[in-house]
Amino acid sequence: MALFTDGTVSTIEDLHGLDTQLLDVASVEGIDVSRKLSLARDEVQLELEALLGRMSWQPYDPVPANVRTWIARVVVTPPLKLWHSYRTLEMVYQDAYHSQLNDRYAGRRDEYHEMAKWAYDKVLQSGVGMAADPIPQAPAPAVRAVAGELSDGTYYVGASWTNAAGEEGACSLPATIATAGSTFAVTHGDAPANATGWNVYVGAGPQSLLRQNGAVLGLGVTWTQTNALASGKAAGTGQAAGYVQQVERLMDRG
Repeated sequence: MALFTDGTVSTIEDLHGLDTQLLDVASVEGIDVSRKLSLARDEVQLELEALLGRMSWQPYDPVPANVRTWIARVVVTPPLKLWHSYRTLEMVYQDAYHSQLNDRYAGRRDEYHEMAKWAYDKVLQSGVGMAADPIPQAPAPAVRAVAGELSDGTYYVGASWTNAAGEEGACSLPATIATAGSTFAVTHGDAPANATGWNVYVGAGPQSLLRQNGAVLGLGVTWTQTNALASGKAAGTGQAAGYVQQVERLMDRG
């Protein structure tokens, strides 16, 4: 899972898994799917803010004075991800229909509109997943060559923050470095106020990052890669929900 504010709720790959014709339709009709993902996220955020404003808050949580700031606590649960995915697909086929006035596109648009409503209802039924101490996705770390004997090649390097409870945020997008008769040193970017440590992930490809440090590194500590990659755990997508906030349904969503 990841925090909603990490930026990535659903991906083009997620959409393609739900609709194998998506990329062909987008190409033929000149639709920017990445832009639709962003617009759908903005719409979902507005509705989440409305939901947060009428939640039955847990006894240990104060009712937020500014609901918008509490969006940072929202965790992307499976129903929330589906809601965003189906809303994005609805937007894609809506644009495709307006371009060609093709009834086939209208049918797909209407189908995904209903699926988005279904996923929204699942969010209402299950509640909104929240993190008590949200730790965001880290920025890509800075890497530089230093003396060492790591095998020559190109390496992908990511980082993640941890909080006081030992929870870990999503791994950053990776930085890259090519080594030749050397190894590399890694330093983290600006840490959020609640970060207490960080981890380093390295791999031969962007999808194969493995944790290199044993104990969590202290803030400000530079990690120097050893002469062989460690086979630690794979990079994660972020925090799981620490608790669920139930939502009071006021009326059916149209």
